[in-house]
Amino acid sequence: MTDFTPFEDLLRGHAGMLDDTAHDRWVRAQSLFEERAYREAAVLLTELINDSADVGHELTDVRLLLARSLFHSAQLDGTIRVATELLEHDPNEPYAHLLVGRALQRKGRREEAQPHLRLAELLGGYRT
Repeated sequence: MTDFTPFEDLLRGHAGMLDDTAHDRWVRAQSLFEERAYREAAVLLTELINDSADVGHELTDVRLLLARSLFHSAQLDGTIRVATELLEHDPNEPYAHLLVGRALQRKGRREEAQPHLRLAELLGGYRT
């Protein structure tokens, strides 16, 4: 019997999609996120973004879920990077501001976090 890593087990749980489409990977990444497999979701979402680099701004939902996955897996620098990239394409995305603000707070950079947290509240009603 073959031993699989936890990541391989999760992917096997979403089996049958070895030669899958971008949409299949997106759906699988959403499912992994819902299962709280944040690191695994982040891997798939990063691959999806890298494979779709020419699409650019059309990947807002993918970038947002990646930033959320990174935040929930305590990858704060990655959260800030991805959410900031998202804000370059869509500066009015309230949840991206919230993620940047919360990640900066967790890193002890409270003053830098405040403008993002205020924008999150103003743009989307997210209480901080």
